[in-house]
Amino acid sequence: MPRGGKRGHKGRAKQFTNPEEIEAQMKVEKEKDKEGAERASDSDSDAESSEDDSEHKKKGVEGLIEIENPNRVTQKNKKVNNLDLNSPQRELSRREREEIEKQQARERYMKLHLEGKTDQARADLARLAIIRKQREDAAKKRENEKKAKESKS
Repeated sequence: MPRGGKRGHKGRAKQFTNPEEIEAQMKVEKEKDKEGAERASDSDSDAESSEDDSEHKKKGVEGLIEIENPNRVTQKNKKVNNLDLNSPQRELSRREREEIEKQQARERYMKLHLEGKTDQARADLARLAIIRKQREDAAKKRENEKKAKESKS
């Protein structure tokens, strides 16, 4: 049966590269790499930091294809000595801002609560005063009963 079944083969015939051609191409690429390395070593003394910042190591076929994607964010590594610590911080998101406000409100409430200025704190203090009064009365009553027992015996 012919290649491709009953309908026949539609594609092109496969072409194979000779091993000599592959070796020749490899030699040419090695020579280009050597020349590029020599040029890079000469220019390293001039602008070492500018190359590091502008280019990153390309992966896969990234070097062959130039992509202009406006949505792609390239991550730039910042050096510690170049960081500006006095620059304004980024704006907080709504959730972050609300979380901070909630925490600050909780802290203000706890401060007022400890000072006894909130309604709940006043109610707690009144309840504590009533309990103390009841305990004092119970202690006096027990002491009076104890004295009454001692006087009877």
